[in-house]
Amino acid sequence: MNGKITVFGAGNVGGAVTRRLIERKLCKTVVLVDRSPEKAQGVALDILEASPVDLLEPVCVSGEDIEQTRDSEIVIITAGATRKEGMSRDELLKINAAIVAECVSKSSKYSPYAFYIVVSNPLNVMCHVAMRAGQLPRTRVAGMAGILDSCRFQYFISKELGVSVENVQAMVLGEHGEDMVPVPRYSTVAGIPVTELLDEQKLAGLIGRTRDGGAEIIRLMHTSAYYAPASAVVQMVAAVVMNKKKILPCASYLSGEYGICGAFVGVPVKLGANGVEEVVEISLTDGERQALHASADKIKAQLALLGETC
Repeated sequence: MNGKITVFGAGNVGGAVTRRLIERKLCKTVVLVDRSPEKAQGVALDILEASPVDLLEPVCVSGEDIEQTRDSEIVIITAGATRKEGMSRDELLKINAAIVAECVSKSSKYSPYAFYIVVSNPLNVMCHVAMRAGQLPRTRVAGMAGILDSCRFQYFISKELGVSVENVQAMVLGEHGEDMVPVPRYSTVAGIPVTELLDEQKLAGLIGRTRDGGAEIIRLMHTSAYYAPASAVVQMVAAVVMNKKKILPCASYLSGEYGICGAFVGVPVKLGANGVEEVVEISLTDGERQALHASADKIKAQLALLGETC
């Protein structure tokens, strides 16, 4: 274990992820790679110049030479075109597929055993692109979004009920987008099902806001979210480097689980030193299962637009 992590993309998400990794001391070295080497240098330097105040001894380098990423334990893909207001995730599809494929094709030559965390949108499809580009086993690729969507749902529930976010557990499955599947039955407040604490109308409102969470941030900031996505990525990194065996909702490749084959779909998985160590199957109602399958069908339709077969 050499403690090296590579982050592709020196934008808002990549910079926030890099900073959080160093703050949490989850690695010895972060290699930050961007199509603009000067941008990566600038972000790395900005982080390093804060070290006298933060009392940290970080090693953050810009990977102008891709060989600097050699033997990374984790590779995080945040690179891609930014989603603008009014732009759907589907519109990002072909642009970001080419970017993600390039990142993974280059890095997998130097870090063939790395665990890949995908953040680029449309996230579920980009996981598939990453797996194919690097010829990676499905256990070594996962998408971040299930944690982000669940955190949003968790926050909205806590604010509605006026309770600590620490008391709330929330579950969101499926696609990272409009067809995500929040599951209130598996969302609890201090162990109490949220369905017993909120009426259907209020719960439907929170579910709608969760589905619209990314778009709401874009409307307010005129750019995509980055603090919450960075925190979600760091939680995944911690589960892997510390071998926590933690159950987290992530986009994972399904091969028959939940009756779905050939797509990365948000489901609970066990994350540890070996990556995705188990896909955890939970009992779903007929309605929940239908919604999850509809979400998977949309992901497969996006794959078809790229000429990818499941």
